[in-house]
Order: sequence, then C-alpha cells, then structure tokens
Amino acid sequence: MAHIATILLLGSGELGREFVISAKRLGARVIACDAYDDAPAMQLADSREVFPMLDGEALRGAVEKHQPDLIVPEIEAIRTEVLAELEGEGFNVVPSARAAQLTMNRDAIRDLAAGELRLVTSRYRYAESFEDVRAAAAHTGLPCVIKPVMSSSGKGQSKVDRADQLEAAWDYAVANMRGDRARVIVEQFVDFDYEITLLTVRHAGGITFCPPIGHRQERGDYQESWQPAAMSTGALADAQEMAEKVVMALQGDGRGWGLFGVEFFVKGEEVIFSELSPRPHDTGMVTLAGQMLSEFDLHARAILGLPLPLVLLAAPSASAVILADRDSADFGFEGIAEALGVDPSADIRIFGKPTTRPFRRMGVALACGNDTDEARALARKAADKVRIAYRDGAA
Repeated sequence: MAHIATILLLGSGELGREFVISAKRLGARVIACDAYDDAPAMQLADSREVFPMLDGEALRGAVEKHQPDLIVPEIEAIRTEVLAELEGEGFNVVPSARAAQLTMNRDAIRDLAAGELRLVTSRYRYAESFEDVRAAAAHTGLPCVIKPVMSSSGKGQSKVDRADQLEAAWDYAVANMRGDRARVIVEQFVDFDYEITLLTVRHAGGITFCPPIGHRQERGDYQESWQPAAMSTGALADAQEMAEKVVMALQGDGRGWGLFGVEFFVKGEEVIFSELSPRPHDTGMVTLAGQMLSEFDLHARAILGLPLPLVLLAAPSASAVILADRDSADFGFEGIAEALGVDPSADIRIFGKPTTRPFRRMGVALACGNDTDEARALARKAADKVRIAYRDGAA
C-alpha cells in the first residue's frame, strides 16, 4: 500500500494517539515508539518499537530500520543529540532538532525566550543543590515556584510560600525529574489573572493561530481547559507576537513546520511568557470539540506540507480530565453512557493506558455550549459520570 509519508513517532501517550488518528486519516504510515509496550498510540499505529527514548543507540536503530520521512517527537525526554545527528544526515526532525534540544529542558527554552528574544518572563534562577535553591529563592522572592528543568504534566512542581518549605520542594523536584540532571528552575510566582495556551501553527503557508485556550491546573497538571479564552485585543496581539518570535527562532536547520503549544500568564494587560512545547499540548485536547480541525489535524497537515486555513474559529467548548486514584493493572470504565447523555455535544476520549496510578489522566470529557461557562459545566459533569472500576481487589 502506498503512503503519503512514513512517520516515526517518539512517545506514544494520549496526545500521540490522537495524532496517529489524524495522520493515518491523511494516508500516513506511523511507527509508534515508547519505553513500554501497548502504549496508547501503539494500539492504533501501523507498527511499534519499544525502547527508552533516552537510549541513543536504540533511537538510531529504529530510524535506520524504518527510514522515516518524518521523525516526530511527542515527549521532551529524548536523546536530542542523536536527533541533531540524524537531521544532519538528511532526516526530517519535526519541527527541528533545535526545537527538540531547546525544549527538552526548561532552562534552554527560558534562556532563549528571556535572553536572546527578550520576551517578558518572570524572575528566575537555576539550582543544582539545596544551597543553590536558597540563593535562587532570595533572588526571586517568596512565594516562588520550583520545578525540574525536565519533567512533564507538572511532575515535581511545587509552590513555596515559606523558607522552611524550600528543602521539601527541592527533594520533590529531584525525585520527580526526568533525565539525568538534578537541576531545577526557581521562578517568581506570578499572581496572574489567568493563563492561556496559544496554539501556534507554522506551515508552508505561514503562521496560523488558534483562538486562545484557558486552563486550570492542580499539582502543576491541567484539569480542565476551555476555548476561546476571553482576553483583550491588545493582550492577544502581544501573545501572538511573542509566540511567533519564539516559534521562528526554533527552526534551526529543519523546516520548523508543526504545531506549538505556547503558554502565557496574563495579568491585566501584561502578557508573560511561561513555557513552550513544540507539539500538540494537553490543554489543546479541547480542540477535539470546538474546532473543525483539531490540534492533531493541524499538526499532521503542517508537518506533511498540506494546506491549512489562515484563520481558525472555535465554538465555545471545554475539556475536563478523567483521573485515576490508585495503582492498578486490571480495571475498566463505567458510566460512559451516562456521560454521553449529559448533553448532545458531550463526548468522551478514553486513552487506552494499560495501568492506572494516582492522578494519572485516563481520559477526557468534551462538551460545547452557548458560552465557555456552560461548556465547562457540561464537560465537568460528563467527566464526573465516568468511573474507573478496579478489578484487582485494590481498596
């Protein structure tokens, strides 16, 4: 069977799963890779490879075996120097090896944004010991936020209000970091009015912005998101200008095409750069409900060089996560019929993860409404109807 392209997907979680669906609808062949077998994206891909993404030799072996047209990272913790070598040999890394290298760790992307591009950020310093943490907190002031320079889904992140909480926050960050560097970023706590994700798509025709997405976090991890987020014309223009600057700076030697999740804090009319992911963003799952083309469709089209609309519209919509509360390898789901009955717009995505653990995202509920407040209420109501039924006797 002829394919439009062969894609090697590095990381196969829930975001990768939705990307596989979008890419295969366009005629791509996808090989899904992850450190464990039967990961969500593997269940839908054409083939799979199981190896740790930080194993450079195994990564190169998978590329040489499958000879992909596109190498698409879905996670940060990848042996990025190997990606740079492969790009130099002619392989197309999405969006570029430079983007993978600079966003693997929070320090590199923060230094690019604050230092080279002069974007507005919070005060920050890095720390590689508890003594460094104390000095950094003295610079930023309290409260501050401490998080590993490499982690995902908010793991290892703490807000520190008092000096006697610093050591516990340092220990928590190191215990939950990814990779092999005991390094954290200590940053000023921004008393923001709201935070947004601005999905920014760089493609053959230029730059396209999705309507801004508002979101709420707990434990540093997103719990719900809604689109479009209300913000002033001036604040949105500032966010778009900063997003375009940082996205363009990540091109490097690659094409730089793809979807980027650019996060900002907003305080009044001030827009403060927070973080960037050079791939679909978890808060962007709301686009599965409200946009004609989801963030996954947009990413697939962009990296394949296919046309995109220059303006994207979104109906008022929301997402709410479905979380596990314990460890289990034997479970099912109940209440899906009741969740879908909440509203004609209600929908459920079960991620297909083979195990649960406390606070692990196992699915998401989606809904639309006359406004985002109504959509949020419906999505949360639908999510609350879904129950994880544990079958292994766990209490």
